[in-house]
Amino acid sequence: MRVVLADDHTLVRAGVRRILESQPGVSVVAEVADGDAALSALRETHADVLVLDLAMPGRDGFEVLGMAKGLAPGLKVLVLTMHADPEYVERAVQGGADGYLLKDSAVQDLVAGLEAVMAGRAYYSPAVQRALSDMVRRPAREPRPLDLLTERERMVLKLVAEGHPTKEIASRLGISARTVESHRANLMRKLELRSVARLTQFAIREGLIEPP
Repeated sequence: MRVVLADDHTLVRAGVRRILESQPGVSVVAEVADGDAALSALRETHADVLVLDLAMPGRDGFEVLGMAKGLAPGLKVLVLTMHADPEYVERAVQGGADGYLLKDSAVQDLVAGLEAVMAGRAYYSPAVQRALSDMVRRPAREPRPLDLLTERERMVLKLVAEGHPTKEIASRLGISARTVESHRANLMRKLELRSVARLTQFAIREGLIEPP
């Protein structure tokens, strides 16, 4: 089983790699710290499973999830995150995640999760199963402010909140600086926030970036 490991925390990667490589027949073929590097690794090497954090610099895990299986047909994606919020689980599952594990249960669940997704079954940590159950039972909710944003607006919001200047955001996304400014203005209008500091607070609260 060939695994690509994507997480921006060095200690987390080291711990996960130790768990993975203690299993017979499991090999970590790439270890990366951000979304762009994860996509590059999938282009450059054959992998069976991508173990993917959701909160990473640059392209976040949701964006990587949306592109990964197009790059590597047959790839299984096992999300490994600290976020148990139903909204996160829902978005990841709808995006094509084969399993969803919480970091605080990785020692108990990671190997079982790998075996399950490789066998074609979904696998979720117990806390995530509860979130999925609650999600099915709950009445239709009012859209959250984050739901009002397009995928591109979410990307711009994340990069703005991380402190990247306009020209760098434009370069990363392959758009003009004027388009970035337009997206930022639309974000402020849709979210009714009047400063970059407020946008950053919103991004942290919604889990798009981690607190500094």
